[in-house]
Amino acid sequence: MIFKKDAQETQRFLEDTSALRDGFTKGVYIPETYEEVIDLMHECAKSKSTITLSGNGTGTTGGRIPYGDYVLSSQAFNKILSIQKFSDGTGLATVQCGVLLKDLQETTEAEGLLYPPDPTERLCFIGATIANNSSGARTFKYGPTRDYVERITVVLSTGDLLDIKRGEIFADEHDEFQLKLPSGKTLHFKRPNYSIPQTRKHMAGYYTKPGMDLIDLFIGSEGTLGFILEADLKLIPKPKQFFGVLVYFPTPEDVIAFVDEARRRSVSETTPTALCARALEYFDKNSLNFLRQRYPNIPENAAGAVFLEQETTPETEDQLLSDWFELMEHHHAMTDDSWAALTPNEQQDLREFRHTLPVLVNEWLNTQETRKISTDMAVPIPRFHELMNLYNTECQAHDFPYILFGHIGDGHLHLNILPQSMEEFNEAKKLYDEFVKKSLDMGGTLSAEHGVGKLKAHYLAEMYGEEGINEMLRIKKTLDPDLMLNRGNLIPKAYLEKIH
Repeated sequence: MIFKKDAQETQRFLEDTSALRDGFTKGVYIPETYEEVIDLMHECAKSKSTITLSGNGTGTTGGRIPYGDYVLSSQAFNKILSIQKFSDGTGLATVQCGVLLKDLQETTEAEGLLYPPDPTERLCFIGATIANNSSGARTFKYGPTRDYVERITVVLSTGDLLDIKRGEIFADEHDEFQLKLPSGKTLHFKRPNYSIPQTRKHMAGYYTKPGMDLIDLFIGSEGTLGFILEADLKLIPKPKQFFGVLVYFPTPEDVIAFVDEARRRSVSETTPTALCARALEYFDKNSLNFLRQRYPNIPENAAGAVFLEQETTPETEDQLLSDWFELMEHHHAMTDDSWAALTPNEQQDLREFRHTLPVLVNEWLNTQETRKISTDMAVPIPRFHELMNLYNTECQAHDFPYILFGHIGDGHLHLNILPQSMEEFNEAKKLYDEFVKKSLDMGGTLSAEHGVGKLKAHYLAEMYGEEGINEMLRIKKTLDPDLMLNRGNLIPKAYLEKIH
């Protein structure tokens, strides 16, 4: 077991991509065997110490930032243990928690397989993506990480090492789990008693539904229930080929009409030659203005753009391209100015276009005295237009610089308000609070993909109410009786302090 306590060595564990910069720790443990993790849990339980579980620092909500006691890093568990390929073209990857998403994707694709979850930041650890049920652009077609987790090895704060396979332990007709621990003790507990939003993406609070699989309680629990050491991940056949298109539109109304029809046709796809986007992403006019400094060919009169990807075969590519362009022209797209990426090099250039926006925004923010205000809410598709209009009208009424972009196919856009002074920042923060309230009133979720962490924990009570938070606390107390793990993440700190 490696232990670091020198401030220069521990500093990087006090940061992620959030704005939190006041974390502190007694030291960082870097175990190299599963037995060392178990021993550490036992020792911390004896000393009543807390443990903050640390991924690779790519999170946006302060989840890995400690406020006292110790950090447990997963960086040494970085092995892809096996890749199996089955006769039907599917596969299974067995990986440790510290494997980089990028390495898993590249390794599986070299075998003719695909691991579909694709959060934008590919340098994240796989264990963290499971703990956060990560999603991305391809979630529109393939769903989030949860849909690909077949087994997890997880160690509880009690030192119990569990091997949980999908399909083996379910909540019974009384909504109760029976979980036998290696120690011989059996835990009896009911699933969380609340409803989760009916949005296409959701990442805020413990998962629950009647008859649920126990494995799904740990997926998306943000490290508050146990430390995921290892996982079996479902793989699908790698598509033979795909193309990407960036298409501009002259009015916001044309963008929405195109997306609505593209979404409807994609989710009802039934044949290999039917339109079926695997990603539908949006850039508003302000986003295009930012990007134009790097991409001067963006047409000045574009009111917005949509990026899409479509999987094809050599036999279907021409017909699918033709059908997509027919749909674009039906909705008045500026097809002569648009960008089709058919080759790997062109597709890489288009991916760079997509990822340039946050870089340019951060460069602009470096010239300001404040940081941005970012949303991660999503609402049910029937209420999506209402939320999008709310973002635009309120930001314009306050005269805020802002950009609106992201996963429009899933009814999930990222609004970045870009204050130019502390006065504007404080005003934008109040508006953010109002956006949270309005999104929840629409049946939406506080977080669609980035999770709650420490930054948003105080909003969770607005979403679930006190009874819902107490349900989460009941689950945590059952599996983490001393409240050791990731204290302050997800469940508001005030609720933990009431019983600790």
